[in-house]
Amino acid sequence: MRELKNGTKIIGVDTGYGNIKTANTVTPTGLIKYDTPPIFSGNILEYNGKYYRFGEGHKDFIADKTADEDFYILTLAAIARELKRSRICSADVYLAEGLPLTWVRVQRGTFKAYLMRNKTVEFRFADNDYHINFVGCSIYPQGYPAVIERIDEFKGTNMLADIGSGTINILYINNKKPIESKSWTEKLGVNQCAVRIENALMDNFGIKTDRSITDHFLKHGTADIHPDYLACMNRIAADYTDEIFNTLYKYEYNPNLMRLWITGGGGKLVKNFGKYDSDRVTVVDDICAAAKGLEYIADAWLRRGTNI
Repeated sequence: MRELKNGTKIIGVDTGYGNIKTANTVTPTGLIKYDTPPIFSGNILEYNGKYYRFGEGHKDFIADKTADEDFYILTLAAIARELKRSRICSADVYLAEGLPLTWVRVQRGTFKAYLMRNKTVEFRFADNDYHINFVGCSIYPQGYPAVIERIDEFKGTNMLADIGSGTINILYINNKKPIESKSWTEKLGVNQCAVRIENALMDNFGIKTDRSITDHFLKHGTADIHPDYLACMNRIAADYTDEIFNTLYKYEYNPNLMRLWITGGGGKLVKNFGKYDSDRVTVVDDICAAAKGLEYIADAWLRRGTNI
C-alpha cells in the first residue's frame, strides 16, 4: 500500500484465478456464499446481507471477470486485508488492478465500471467494520507490473512470461520498452496442470486427490504421498512445463538471442520441473510482485496528474 499526500491509499490488487494478491497478502480465490452466518468463524466477509468465506479452493477460469460478483467480493476482502496490516478500517482508496495483456483494450472499461460500481462501500471482514471511499481506479496489463521496478535490467531483447493459474501472458520487452504488438495471452495456467495431475492419478490408480495436495506438490516440488503417486505427478508436471516452453517457442523464444523472465505463480512450476539455463532465465519468486508493481505504476501516474 502506498499513500499520497492527501491521505489517499493506493492499493494494488492482483486478481488471479488461483490467488488474489496485494503488496503484502495472498488469499486463495475459493469463495463460498452463505445466506446466514456460517457456523465457523474465520475469513468471513459480510456484505449486502450475505456472508462469504475465503481461502477454500480456487475460482474456476472465466474469460470475463465481470461475469459474476466473485472478483468484486474478492477485491473488497483484499483491500480489507491490506488495510488491516496498518490497523485502518476507513480510507479513501485508489485501486490499481490488472487484466491479461490482450484483454485490456477490450475489457478495461467494463472491468473498471464493475469495480467502481459503488463509490462508497461498507462491509464487515474478520470481525472488523470497513468504510471504503473509492476515489479512482486504473487497469493495467498483467505481467509487466511484476517487473517494472527491475526494468533497468531489461537491456537488449527480453521475453516476459507471466504464468498465472488460468492464463500465461507473453510480452516482448526490448531495451526496457514493452512491445504491444508482440504480446499474447494463452489459456495455459497452473490450474490446467493441476487438473491433468489429478486426472492422471484417477486414471492410473483410481484415486481422487484433494487439491491441497496438488497445490503443495506444484509449489514445493514434492509431497508426502506414496512414491508411485509422486512419480506420476512428477511426470505430468514435467510434461506440462515442456508445453509451456513449447508455447514460448511458438512465439519465437530463442534462449540464445534473448533473456526470459518468468513471473506469477507458475514460476514455481518452472523452477521445480522445468529444463532451462538459469543464466538466461530469471524466475521472479515474489508472488506479490505484480501487486507491488501495480501500486508503483499508479503512484507514478497519479503524481504526474494522470490515470488510466
